[in-house]
Amino acid sequence: MTAQAQARLLADGRRLHLHHGPIDLIVEAFAETAERAAAYRRITARFATVLEELVAELTELRRLATATPRAFDGPAARRMEQAVCPLSTDFITPMAAVAGAVADETLAALVAGGDIARAYVNDGGDIAIHLAPGQSIRAAVAGTGNGFADRLVVHAADPVRGIATSGWRGRSHSFGIADAVTVLARTAAEADAAATIVANAVDLPGHAAVTRVPACSLSPDSDLGDRLVTYRVGALSRAEIAEALDRGLAVAERLRRAGLIEAAALFLGGGVRLCGGPRLVPATDIAETSKGVTVHA
Repeated sequence: MTAQAQARLLADGRRLHLHHGPIDLIVEAFAETAERAAAYRRITARFATVLEELVAELTELRRLATATPRAFDGPAARRMEQAVCPLSTDFITPMAAVAGAVADETLAALVAGGDIARAYVNDGGDIAIHLAPGQSIRAAVAGTGNGFADRLVVHAADPVRGIATSGWRGRSHSFGIADAVTVLARTAAEADAAATIVANAVDLPGHAAVTRVPACSLSPDSDLGDRLVTYRVGALSRAEIAEALDRGLAVAERLRRAGLIEAAALFLGGGVRLCGGPRLVPATDIAETSKGVTVHA
């Protein structure tokens, strides 16, 4: 790698932007000014080497996961592997958890030893969160048909510290046709991997309205190789939308019963399925006195 990692405060003076190659993070810590500055120095230092660590093990990270974890050197790579191994009955590689794992790894550095009320690291919509007792955070959810007007609220007492979204319209390729699948889990890496699996399952195999192309034709170095991924989704009937969502919901429920996710929200063509009881709250229903902060999932 020749380019160096970059870090800068955004115009609001509160959020930190970290960028290195394909990794782009938005970070915010809620603490006293000096504490926040120290936290931003910690995460900047940790972020500086994350990409090189991943590249050093990229070949193996693109290989299929199995139920037996491999021994990776880098901590972010280990987080990726740990997230995907329990899902290895489906097709998955550690790359399905890369964004969430980077968010988890850098958040750990951000909050280490600090007095921080709440914080988040948003890696392109895959979000790792930190909440001190009594705190909460709001995540704006894409794919609901209401822009970013709907929210998921996570409280400190909830067993959720990761939020991730996947779907065929996103930055990663999908085998399925979901507009979006948002998953809540114990870590961002776990949410990222599970969102991939659930979004893949929202599907109508062989449907004429769905155009699929080899993943490698869109991204030559894709870990999906020549497997067909969704390129375009045409008009679907309400019954077809319901069928596809129900397929995904069955997988989400399986993961929830196995303890691998806490909740999921699935969106396709105006249809919605909820797993595990996440409550979508319109922004207008959230009291102004809430201790939360809104981030985009």
